[in-house]
Amino acid sequence: MDYAFLGVVTAVLLGSITSLWTVRVQARRRLSLDNLWVLVQWYLTMMLGFAMIYMILQANGHAVFIPSSHSEAENRLSLLEDSLYLSGMTLLSVGYGDVTPIGIGRWIAIAEALLGYIMPAVIVTRTVFDWDHR
Repeated sequence: MDYAFLGVVTAVLLGSITSLWTVRVQARRRLSLDNLWVLVQWYLTMMLGFAMIYMILQANGHAVFIPSSHSEAENRLSLLEDSLYLSGMTLLSVGYGDVTPIGIGRWIAIAEALLGYIMPAVIVTRTVFDWDHR
């Protein structure tokens, strides 16, 4: 059941990533609150999606990350907290190092970090292209 949910989360993430290139962002002016809101939604979708991937894999016995020292090993809420924290730190910065990805989690973190760097560039590029076409 968890792996089916993992497939659904992955499909939603791929759909969100694909929408970066296919959805038309309205560009009435160069800086728009609509464009900022779209960027925030993409970041939240990516952060929550990758957190669910980390959590599902970790809960099923795959070593994806080393939990923080203050978390309880068997507590699902603590696992969710560490997964969200790892996802947020990977997507938005280079991380603090207190929750460390290991094994396959390193490759997932690389993909997430790459998307975190690409998303703002795509929004800026699309806004400039849409502005030039008008």
